[in-house]
Amino acid sequence: MAEQKKDTNELIKVRRQKLADLQEAGKNPFEVMKYDVTHHSMEIKENFEELEGQEVAVAGRLMFKRVMGKASFCNVQDLQGGIQAYVARDEIGVDDYKDFKKMDIGDIVGIKGKVFATKTGEKSIHAEEVMLLSKSLRPLPEKFHGLTDTDTRYRQRYVDLIMNAESKEVFIKRSKIISKIRSYLDGQGFMEVETPMLVSNAGGAAARPFETHYNALNEDVKLRISLELYLKRLIVGGLEKVYEIGRVFRNEGVDTRHNPEFTLMELYQAYTDYNGMMDLTENLYRHLAQEVVGSTKIVYNGIEMDLGKPFERITMVDAVKKYANVDFNQIQTLEEARAAADEHHVEYEERHKKGDILNLFFEEFVEDKLVQPTFVMDHPVDISPLTKRKPENPDYVERFEFFMNGWELANAYSELNDPIDQRERFKAQEELLAQGDEEANTTDEDFLNALEIGMPPTGGIGFGIDRMVMLLTDSSAIRDVLLFPTMKSMGAAKNEANNAAQSAPAEKTVEKAIAEVKETYDFSNVEVEPLFKDMVDFETFSKSDFRAVKVKECEAVPKSKKLLKFILDDGSGEDRVILSGIHDYYEPEELVGKTLLAITNLPPRKMMGIDSCGMIISATHLVEGREGLNVLILDDKIPAGAKLY
Repeated sequence: MAEQKKDTNELIKVRRQKLADLQEAGKNPFEVMKYDVTHHSMEIKENFEELEGQEVAVAGRLMFKRVMGKASFCNVQDLQGGIQAYVARDEIGVDDYKDFKKMDIGDIVGIKGKVFATKTGEKSIHAEEVMLLSKSLRPLPEKFHGLTDTDTRYRQRYVDLIMNAESKEVFIKRSKIISKIRSYLDGQGFMEVETPMLVSNAGGAAARPFETHYNALNEDVKLRISLELYLKRLIVGGLEKVYEIGRVFRNEGVDTRHNPEFTLMELYQAYTDYNGMMDLTENLYRHLAQEVVGSTKIVYNGIEMDLGKPFERITMVDAVKKYANVDFNQIQTLEEARAAADEHHVEYEERHKKGDILNLFFEEFVEDKLVQPTFVMDHPVDISPLTKRKPENPDYVERFEFFMNGWELANAYSELNDPIDQRERFKAQEELLAQGDEEANTTDEDFLNALEIGMPPTGGIGFGIDRMVMLLTDSSAIRDVLLFPTMKSMGAAKNEANNAAQSAPAEKTVEKAIAEVKETYDFSNVEVEPLFKDMVDFETFSKSDFRAVKVKECEAVPKSKKLLKFILDDGSGEDRVILSGIHDYYEPEELVGKTLLAITNLPPRKMMGIDSCGMIISATHLVEGREGLNVLILDDKIPAGAKLY
C-alpha cells in the first residue's frame, strides 16, 4: 500500500509538471472556455451509415491511448459510452502530435474529424484536431480492475461513474424512472407541488427527526420526516390531486435499504379511498417496468417478479394467519396477544398494544415471504394514527402497504378527515412519546385547524423512490442508487489535520499535519466493572473458542435500533452470522473489512428471528453514568480463524 501511494505521488508530480510546461508554452487547458460538440459516441455508432465521411466533433475523457510512432489510437469516453479515434501526425501537425503524445489517461479532450471504420470494422473518428480541454492531475484507478472498493465508490462517486459503466447506467435509469413517474401522474391530472423541508412539527411518519436552529427567528426547527401533512392542507384548499417528489430526513440507522436522507413521493387525491390508491399503484408500477425495463416481468437478485398479473390483496390478519398460523380474529385482549407472542418467541415492549403485537407478528413471520407484488391491507388502528377506521371494525383502518421482494415499497391510507378523531389519535401519540417512543408524533394544531375547515374524503400514498429504483435496476444496496449516500466522516483528527495543512506553509503536508495531531484520552471520569472474585478453572476457560474473524458484510437489523448483523469469515470456509447490539456506537460501514474477536462455539441464539452463532467481543465502561463501548479491532495481519490464547 505504501509503495502504491508513493507511485501515485510520483505520477501526480509528473502531471503537475506537464501542466506547468503547457502553461509556460501558453497552452493552459484551464483557460479553455468551451468546445462545440456536435455528436456523442453512441449517436455516431448508431447512425454510422449516415455519418460515414462526415465531420463530427466529440468531447470526453481520454480512457485509452496507444502510440505507434507517427500514428496512434485513443478512446474517448462521453455520456453515452466510448469511441475510438485514429490520430496521425501528418493529419494534426507535428507540434499538436507531440502534445497529444504527452496527454494522460483521464485528461478531457475534444476531437474533431471524419467518421470512418477501421480494417477490423470498428467505427471510429479520423482525427483532424485534438484539443486538451482540461488536465487530469490525479491518475484514475488501474483500468483492468477499475474502482472495486465499495467505500471509495460511495465517497468518490465521480470516479465510480468514470470507471464503472454499470454504475452510470443505474443513475441514468434513476433519472428516467423519476421522469416517467412525473409524466404518468401529470397525465392522470395530478399537480406537482413543493412544501417546506424545515418545519416546527415533524409529523406524518413514525421516525426520529433531525433538529436544527433558525438563527434569524431564534427558533428550533426540524427537518421533515414525510410530506404528508402539508399536502393534505392543499387538499383542504381545493387542489384535488397533488403530489411531491422530495428529500425527507430521518435520524436513524444506515443499512442496505435505509439512508438518513432519501427520496419520497407522496400523492393525495380527493374523493377516492385506499382502493383507488391500490389501482393507481398497480398501474404505475406496471407502467414503469414496461418503460424502464421493457417488460412487466422484472428480475431482482435472480428472482423473477411479475407485474403483469393482478397484484395479490390480503389483510394483515389473514397474512399472519397464513404464514404464522396465528388468528388474531380469535385474540380479543392484550393479555391473549402477549401470550401468543410469548409462545412464538416474538419480542414486545410493555407499551405495546394488541395492534402493535399483530404488527410484530407480521414483521417476524410474513414480510420476507411477500416476494410477488402484494397489497397488505387493514392495519390495526394502534399503528396508524392518520388513517380512517373501518366502519364495520373500528379496531382496524383502511390502510395498505405494498410489498415486493419482501420489501415495503409503498404505504397508503383512506385519509382520516375527522378532526375530533385526529386529535384523540395525536393525544395517544403524545402518551407514547412520554413513555419513551422517540418515533411517536406530536400534536400539530395547524393541521387540526385545516381539518376543522373541512377535508373531503381522500386517498393518499407514499412511495419510497430509492427502493423502487433498487428493484428496477437490480441494485443490491440503497447506496448503489444514491449518487452521494450518507457516509461517516473519515475522522475528526484527519479533518483537523487537513485544516491545519491548508492553513500551513506550502511545504507542510497533510501527512505531517496528521502526525502532529494527537488524540488524547481522559480516563479520570471513567468507571469499569470490578474484577470478578470467583475464579474459573483453566479447563472450563479453555473450552471457549476465541477466534479472529473478518467482517465480510455488516448491516442494521430491520426493526431493531440496536442490533447489527455481521457476516463473518471465521476461517472455516463457511460464512458465520453473529448479531451484536452495538448500533448505538457503530455504523455498519465502519466495521466492514475489519478484523474482530469472537467466541465461535456458543449455541445459536435466535434474535429478531435470526440465528446468531457466537458473540463479538467488546470492551465496556461507564462515563458519568453512561455506558461506553469499543469493539475489539485486531491487526489486519491476523488471518481469519486464528485462535486466540
